[in-house]
Amino acid sequence: MIRFSTLLTRATAVLILGSLLVLAGCHRGSTKGEISTASAQGQFDTTIQAYKGGQFLVDGAVLSALDTGSHFAYLKDQGKLPKTVLLAPSDDSKVRKQHLQYMARMQLDYGFIVYYEDGGTLTKINPQETKARRLEDYHAPAVIDDGQKCKTAAGCDSVDQAAQQQQQH
Repeated sequence: MIRFSTLLTRATAVLILGSLLVLAGCHRGSTKGEISTASAQGQFDTTIQAYKGGQFLVDGAVLSALDTGSHFAYLKDQGKLPKTVLLAPSDDSKVRKQHLQYMARMQLDYGFIVYYEDGGTLTKINPQETKARRLEDYHAPAVIDDGQKCKTAAGCDSVDQAAQQQQQH
């Protein structure tokens, strides 16, 4: 059996330990250019969330794109316009193309920078690449109450019955 000197064994152990520490210091568990959303959320002036139908959650209130733009116009008038905005998904909706297009329009109109969460990383919205969309009010689909459906002067309850009666006369 080969025996190494104590000095050589200790020197080798110190070199291995030092190499491990250097390698551990170089690697932080993430790749370059990737920013974790959870760690960066406090670095933004304003955080809004995407909501259903192209709407946004701003300070707990559901606002249409037009109302969100009005909110930023008010902040601009007050001299409190944010420099950076984070668009995050809400519990009810993820960030969709429509949200990105509305935020690109607001970015052009008000001059702030918008980042959005894309799979756990933050991505900056480029207004030239993202088609900026005109801000619109949210219009829920119209629901006709069954009691008011297709009432005519003749008292018919459906369009088919009214059409049949007109054809008979």
